[in-house]
Amino acid sequence: MKNLILKRQTFFAGLLGVLVLVSTCAFADDPAPQPSTNTVVTTPTMDDDLGQPHKKDIAMQLVSSAENSTLDWRAQYAYIEDIGDGRGYTAGIIGFCSGTGDMLDVVEHYTKISPNNVLSKYLPALREVNGSDSHEGLGKQFRADWKTAATDPLFQQSQDWERDTVYFDPAVQQAKEDGLQALGQFIYYDAIVMHGPGDDEDSFGGIRAAACRVARTPAQGGDQITYLKAFLAARVAAMQTEAAHFDTSRVDTAQRVFLQEGNLNLALPLAWKVYGSPFEISQ
Repeated sequence: MKNLILKRQTFFAGLLGVLVLVSTCAFADDPAPQPSTNTVVTTPTMDDDLGQPHKKDIAMQLVSSAENSTLDWRAQYAYIEDIGDGRGYTAGIIGFCSGTGDMLDVVEHYTKISPNNVLSKYLPALREVNGSDSHEGLGKQFRADWKTAATDPLFQQSQDWERDTVYFDPAVQQAKEDGLQALGQFIYYDAIVMHGPGDDEDSFGGIRAAACRVARTPAQGGDQITYLKAFLAARVAAMQTEAAHFDTSRVDTAQRVFLQEGNLNLALPLAWKVYGSPFEISQ
């Protein structure tokens, strides 16, 4: 989960923990991983890279369907509310939180590239509430100013920067190192958005470690579908430890659907449901 932590202080340690898992993910009794007879060897293509603009846009739409019940992820720069999950305000394109440090990172970055912005005056309050669900020093005017800032391309750039630096790029890089195609890269990205980087059992690294205990990654000679099933099972188990994430439809009626279809490169069209609502990307 996105625990109430100073993510800006733990990110590099958490990412290091995730990267270390690459070498510690093998089964202890195996002297060297051997290819599975079920492994499908694929030749990497541009469609296997979630970082390609068209694939990244699909990933943003998929996350937005779960986070904001819409495919229009670009309209979410202005989004802000307290959803009652103990993380204070949730805002922006992937749900940056005032209680977990990433909202603070966004505003700090925005202030570096636009020193006199409308949100800079809230930096002391954001530092104070980090690690809690408090609104002290923020409140109604902060919400209004967040919406005002959202019209500024530099603020949008700051949200994009935080998304890519802390979430998207590390998730995609780890997925590639694990031998995963675009679907697996997205599955990692969606997990790190919700659970945060790190290596405790309810963070991305912990979920990946749990999956590695029961299945090998493709890079270790394992079958991709088998491994992703294990990862999603571990992800659901982590989600069910917290009431705010107990609805697992973003996995059950979305990611597992794509996996069951064998759509490992997230080819269009895509059809899925989140919280019972249907969505489709056709082109």
